[in-house]
Amino acid sequence: MPGKIAVLIPCYNEALTIGKVVNDFRRELPEADIYVYDNNSKDGTGDIARAHGAIVKLEPRQGKGNVVRQMLRDIEADCYLMVDGDDTYPADAARELCCPILEDRADMTVGDRLSNGTYAEENKRAFHGFGNDLVRAMIK
Repeated sequence: MPGKIAVLIPCYNEALTIGKVVNDFRRELPEADIYVYDNNSKDGTGDIARAHGAIVKLEPRQGKGNVVRQMLRDIEADCYLMVDGDDTYPADAARELCCPILEDRADMTVGDRLSNGTYAEENKRAFHGFGNDLVRAMIK
């Protein structure tokens, strides 16, 4: 599967999970460049990610939208795989998501972070699940 893959991980205070996330995606996509964009974390997220082999950049403008815009400005790749630093996306699906793009069979693929149950454990805010269901229904 030729082509340059960039794993993009926007982060804000993900010290507890970022090392595992970087390791998991490195295991599944050893040829990929793994970028962690630290969005003013106060818990050492960037240092931990760097210690696990990620390329760490700082995005001082707060907010995920600012981080994503900057990542796409900075990084050149044939396939971008964006995940969160909270370990809610299963890394074992990474190659399967990248293949259709690198083989020019798709422009975009979308992963699933709900089926394995970790996302619901991390996000117990009121109406959070309802919002996700609403967005999914609108996309379908």
